[in-house]
Amino acid sequence: MANNMSALTLLVIITCTSLALAYEPSPLQDFCVADFNSRVRVNGFACLDPKQVTADHFLFKGLNIPGNTSNPLGVFINRPTVNEIPGLNTLGISTVRVDYAPRGVVQPHIHPRAAEILLVLEGTVFAGFVTSNPENKLISKVLQKGDVFAFPFGLIHFQQNVGYGNAVTIAFLSSQNPGVIAIANSVFGSNPPIKDDVLAKAFQVDKTRVHQLQSPYN
Repeated sequence: MANNMSALTLLVIITCTSLALAYEPSPLQDFCVADFNSRVRVNGFACLDPKQVTADHFLFKGLNIPGNTSNPLGVFINRPTVNEIPGLNTLGISTVRVDYAPRGVVQPHIHPRAAEILLVLEGTVFAGFVTSNPENKLISKVLQKGDVFAFPFGLIHFQQNVGYGNAVTIAFLSSQNPGVIAIANSVFGSNPPIKDDVLAKAFQVDKTRVHQLQSPYN
């Protein structure tokens, strides 16, 4: 019985460890700077010859510079990933800065490959995420300067500047290339478009309303 329990315990430990490492592979050397010119195709990028690596491969400048928020959403997103910082390859982390005009919104979206932790640098930001079906529970909080809020892996989340002035946040994500799927863009702006009959039934609206929602993306 003791041997069976030990084997079961070992199996659980191995399974949990495998799941914990399943998102991105752990580095097998000091670094693996992305070689964008390699013809080798792997889950990520092949490694540049270490002899060619310089400090610039790990450097990104300009995250301190405010972005232009003169757009319909009132936000500017500066999202350096492995494509901008080749040294991130295999490290499983990246960052993003968001500048918000008053009432500016980072629209509901998901990161298909990452969890996220958000830090408010300036202003007052309303942030939240929605749990999965069937609960679909909104978990949200109004954040002040210095507050930190976490978004779980793969869940729809959003932010809005609810203060009177501009706001700035910075976030860290658990992937070198987290990706982003903006819900409205994906549903109403797909190419080719999703059939209006599908969307009308899914959202319980008439096709005229669907066409209105699709029109900004045409």
